[in-house]
Amino acid sequence: MAANGMSDRTERDGRPSPIDVHVGSRIRLRRTLLGMSQEKLGDALGLTFQQVQKYERGVNRVGASRLFDISRVLDVPISFFFDDMPEGMDATPMSGPRGRSHGFAEAQEPFGVGLDDHMTKRETLELVRAYYRIAEPTVRKRMFDLIKSLAPSDAFPSE
Repeated sequence: MAANGMSDRTERDGRPSPIDVHVGSRIRLRRTLLGMSQEKLGDALGLTFQQVQKYERGVNRVGASRLFDISRVLDVPISFFFDDMPEGMDATPMSGPRGRSHGFAEAQEPFGVGLDDHMTKRETLELVRAYYRIAEPTVRKRMFDLIKSLAPSDAFPSE
């Protein structure tokens, strides 16, 4: 609650925070990449699919412990949900009565650095799902090697 007794959300005319919307969109992205329904994610977290919907739209803010649980269910680091933030979002004032604050954290390379919006395309989702449906690990590895060999060599960082 803010100092005057009203929540941050009420002070912003009831609109969700852009950060909450971004975190929600990253939850939805990862869930769909895994081919998981909102209901299945909700079951894993002890929530209804409607609560998952509200998180994904940014209507409900995801608390730290809930975000930790979501990261474990979706098998990604917590930082994944904050990667690829739109330009200028880190320059907006923080929520709450103190306003803008400058942290001490060093700049970090985001999870999806170098990727463009290909990760959100249906074709990419279908390819990833098909790849993980290959049950035999050696066949899956050979497919991976084949696809890498077809791409320009400068497209992949040295391993």
